[in-house]
Amino acid sequence: MSVDYSKLKANGFMPQKDAGFFSARLRVVGGNLDVKQLATIIAVADKYGRGRVHLTSRQSVEIPFVKLEEIDSFVEELEKGGVSMGASGPRVRTITACQGGSCCPSGLICAFEVAKELDARYYGRNLPHKFKIGVTGCPNNCLKAEENDLGVKGAAIVEWKETDCSRCGACQKVCRAKAISIVDGDVVIDDDKCRHCGKCARTCPKGALESRPGFALSFAGTFGNEISIGARLIGIVESKEALFRIVDATLEFFEEFALPKERLVKTLARLGREEFVKRIERASAGA
Repeated sequence: MSVDYSKLKANGFMPQKDAGFFSARLRVVGGNLDVKQLATIIAVADKYGRGRVHLTSRQSVEIPFVKLEEIDSFVEELEKGGVSMGASGPRVRTITACQGGSCCPSGLICAFEVAKELDARYYGRNLPHKFKIGVTGCPNNCLKAEENDLGVKGAAIVEWKETDCSRCGACQKVCRAKAISIVDGDVVIDDDKCRHCGKCARTCPKGALESRPGFALSFAGTFGNEISIGARLIGIVESKEALFRIVDATLEFFEEFALPKERLVKTLARLGREEFVKRIERASAGA
């Protein structure tokens, strides 16, 4: 029987050291599974995978020791329980996320909801090489957004309302980045130092610092054989619509200019960042 191993890999089946066996990668969005899906994974792993389940470093689930001849029935039973296969190879990979504002007191955005929308729009899209997206809810950065080709981090956009301010200095005291100073009775925020965590606004007893959520984006991170920390190439993005336009522009640029098996960081190193930054700035502005 002829076996198309590249097609199997694209559909989440990675050949193991043991001939005839595959480790099956499942689709998990933002690290979240409901109890029905968990029960399905347990039952299917017990039946087809020697009762073993592996939790991957990117919040996915893999079931090892799946036999080649049982792959069709394996997939069918997973799908009956609401579980689908993951993706591997040169495409948009699993969208990772922390719990964000839905659970975490520090969360500035609901990271899981953003991850779900990103997954629905981009997951599995074919590209010259793998492309990883991670979403973290705040500058505490539990998800390590800068390790991804595109990292999304919740950010607080803070504005000072002068007439409501008592000049008590609470905001200045709580700011770990030393981004706030009181100069001649005015609260001054140094944007170059600001981490956009929003602690100043939450601390203000008079509500004189107004905070609204946004997205801090990083580009061209990797964390594998070669390590590169994603770079901030654009200012805070204020709407989800602008976020999606920027992701669209990033993937279109990558699809157009990347060589096969070349990550985004290598593409930008080869071509320079100027054209890429122009494209994402236009996308942010809706131009």
